Amino acid sequence: MFPYCKFLESLTQRNNTIHTQSPQTLRILDANLNRLREGIRVVEDILRYGFNHKDFALSLKALRHQCKLTSYFELLNTRNSQKDVLKTSTKYEQTRKNLENIFIANFKRSQESARVLEEILKLQNIQESERFKEIRYTLYTLEKEILTTLFAP
Repeated sequence: MFPYCKFLESLTQRNNTIHTQSPQTLRILDANLNRLREGIRVVEDILRYGFNHKDFALSLKALRHQCKLTSYFELLNTRNSQKDVLKTSTKYEQTRKNLENIFIANFKRSQESARVLEEILKLQNIQESERFKEIRYTLYTLEKEILTTLFAP
């Protein structure tokens, strides 16, 4: 077996608690991991390219890299983006007035996703659940620091 194949096999075998979850639960985890990372990335890129704020951008990048579970391929196999019953955006989701609105929307998106991950992971893996709780609280802190630094009157 090629070394890369052994590596991939080890990734899928590492976390047996994820393997015992239903396809519905795995799909919820996959969607919320994606949403969590996407929301963080939007804020990170605006800080990096729009504000040239290295410290905040690095904090978010480090946090984004913590947002993962070990059974990537198991999660990926449950993904069904084409049949997502709510993939159409609402008018509210399509409307943003300024960068502050984008920051707030994406912080909230990330916090909500971290909460869903925290709750769903309580079914099988309390340590992972607690990790996503910590990520959520870190997001609350960063939201306050970033918004009050960049947009406070």
